[in-house]
Amino acid sequence: MASAAEQLAANMNFGAFQKATELHKRILFTIIAMIVYRLGTYIPIPGIDPVAFAQAFQGQAQGILGMFNMFSGGAVERMAIFSLNVMPYISASIIVQLLGTVYPPWEKLRKEGGEAGRKTLNQYTRYLTVALALVQSFAIASGLAASPGLVLNPGPFFMVSTVVTLTGGTLFLMWLGEQITSRGVGNGISLLIFAGIVAVLPRGLWQMFSMTRTGSLSATAMFLIIAIAVAVVFAIVFMERSQRRLLVQYPKRQQGNRMVGGDTSFLPLKINTAGVIPPIFASSLLLLPTTAMGFLATAELPSWAEWLPTVVGQLQHGRPLFMLFYGALIIFFCFFYTSIVFNPEETAENLRKYGGFLPGIRPGRRTAEYLDFVLTRLTVIGAAYIAAVCLLPEALIGFYNAPFYLGGTSILIVVSVTMDTVTQIQSHLLAHQYEGLIKKSKLRGARAR
Repeated sequence: MASAAEQLAANMNFGAFQKATELHKRILFTIIAMIVYRLGTYIPIPGIDPVAFAQAFQGQAQGILGMFNMFSGGAVERMAIFSLNVMPYISASIIVQLLGTVYPPWEKLRKEGGEAGRKTLNQYTRYLTVALALVQSFAIASGLAASPGLVLNPGPFFMVSTVVTLTGGTLFLMWLGEQITSRGVGNGISLLIFAGIVAVLPRGLWQMFSMTRTGSLSATAMFLIIAIAVAVVFAIVFMERSQRRLLVQYPKRQQGNRMVGGDTSFLPLKINTAGVIPPIFASSLLLLPTTAMGFLATAELPSWAEWLPTVVGQLQHGRPLFMLFYGALIIFFCFFYTSIVFNPEETAENLRKYGGFLPGIRPGRRTAEYLDFVLTRLTVIGAAYIAAVCLLPEALIGFYNAPFYLGGTSILIVVSVTMDTVTQIQSHLLAHQYEGLIKKSKLRGARAR
């Protein structure tokens, strides 16, 4: 027999969506917030020469600036007020999560603080975001001021205005993302990154079509790239929805004159617990040497460092050395981040506290060991899947010289965020229908009386 949630899901239709006025407001708010975000990516910071900066950016377009430009929806190449995007917030969140596992006071807040502890950690994340944004914006302002021809009037006023503008843009996006999460649909920060990537994807497709038209890319290669991209999307959908469900049983107990309990539930373990964090971290680390060598291109290297340009040149998109290190770092970060977001000992303790147990496994330490064993095997599969999804487009980029906007990282983020947003919309529809059923049952009870 189908559960109540399954029955509601089966009855969802366009009529149910029309009646969900609260969901309409949430979707409208999300759309307006996305429009505001996109407008901000076209407003340049004051005091720079847009033409000179665009020419200078082309030399670093394949480095880490190109990746940040993709995540920011083209704001970096225009040096807009949202150039930093939400990257300082993401970095701060990761640092707070890491310290929450090794720093005892924060670990206590995370485990025992409840809602108040979560709010305190979120406040620490905001403070750290401000600090990181100030450091990064000062570095950008210094780099711009030191480059001849990029700044119209370099000086203290330009430094201060650039730092304030870029930091304020990041803080505004952090606030906007939190507003989308609470008043809109989906995870706000993820949706902002999603919007940036989607905004530059048409450019990548247009570049590919232009390459085909000029003859630098064959029509067969273009169709092969499109076919593989579609296959990657299907693979991501399948793997992101895949999970290992562990049966959890609760013992029966005497309550008065009757027996209660004896229920069963499932503990779902995702194959890809780490999400999209591993490819983002791996790309950032690998693009740092390339970007650094780009800034040192005009400098005269000592004799002992003359080999650096050759080695760093192999760390470009699509090169064999890049793909080797890229795959290794993705696998490493998959295991590393999974160990942070899922704690087998804590999960086993929570099961024991509420009387649940895995059939055939003793509660406590043995349950934690079994969860760690299962999660390790799942992470092996998940790491191999993410590495394959990210490396296959990289191979096409290297072989056919395709735009790296079509890389596996961007496709993975777009598909994952889309699936999460659709799931949240469905949950809002289910909640609306459930409230409608409760109201109808209350009306029937009132009429019966």
